[in-house]
Amino acid sequence: MEIKYIVEAILFAAQKPMTVKQIQQVFPEIEQPELDEIEVAVEAIGIDYQPRPIELKQVASGYRFQIRPTLSHWVSRLFEEKPPRYSRALLETLAIIAYRQPVTRGDIEDIRGVGVSSSIIQTLLEREWVRVVAHKEVPGRPGLYGTTKQFLDYFNITSLNELPTMQQIVNLDVSVESQPIQEKREEPETEQSDIETRKPASEATG
Repeated sequence: MEIKYIVEAILFAAQKPMTVKQIQQVFPEIEQPELDEIEVAVEAIGIDYQPRPIELKQVASGYRFQIRPTLSHWVSRLFEEKPPRYSRALLETLAIIAYRQPVTRGDIEDIRGVGVSSSIIQTLLEREWVRVVAHKEVPGRPGLYGTTKQFLDYFNITSLNELPTMQQIVNLDVSVESQPIQEKREEPETEQSDIETRKPASEATG
């Protein structure tokens, strides 16, 4: 059977994005194609799906099939329960981590000008959008937060360099598929955040 059809079936059945190496490992050892053969097959599959409502998309964790964004609002009608929404405070916190990583909770509070509730950090950790990448060598050794491959996958990008401007991130009204932890309400801010609009220099690690 042609490798392209096998690769297509593997990606279609996969529950998560797969790299070329992971696809290769699905084949029996004595029948494993070369990595470049799989790459050619993936490219051909992507071309085959160009006129279709489903696309083969490369994200940070590998390749996956997904509904084209222009049709997602139609597919969402299949689900009766509306996905919960995250607060502006959580999205601002996530944006700061994405653009300024690695940062401590104190750094985030300095930038936002208000405290960051523990529930916000916990929610981001449970969503696996952020993780503690190291500890700052100061008294108390606070955790330094950075984004993950799951964060990149959720936002349909392969690199932090593909992120929109900071202001666009702050204004996003993101819907998610899982129930978030209840957050404490924060007092309204009276001053605009001093976050600079810039791209991050580093990549996220999973």
